[in-house]
Amino acid sequence: MSTESVIDELRAFVAERDWAQFHTPPNLAKSVAIEAGELLECFQWGDDLDASRVCDELADVLTYCLLLADRMGRDPSELVRTKLEKTRQKYPIASARGTSKKYDRL
Repeated sequence: MSTESVIDELRAFVAERDWAQFHTPPNLAKSVAIEAGELLECFQWGDDLDASRVCDELADVLTYCLLLADRMGRDPSELVRTKLEKTRQKYPIASARGTSKKYDRL
């Protein structure tokens, strides 16, 4: 399933419910943060996790991210590729491989 077909499904889902009126960029960004918090909550008290719940929360985060990108008229794949190129520059393989140090400490 391509990202575009998922976005088409999300658009239809939202349109059927007349929810686009609530999907302003600030509201969608807040929703991303809220759902990310719920995802993190799955790991709050240890590593014994409910995989099904993790997947549901991850899907919620991804859904709101896709809706936000769509609302802003941006292609999610292009956003990721652009950021990946910037990150490649900040973390060259020769100095970043095998370390979790931040780019300004490499």
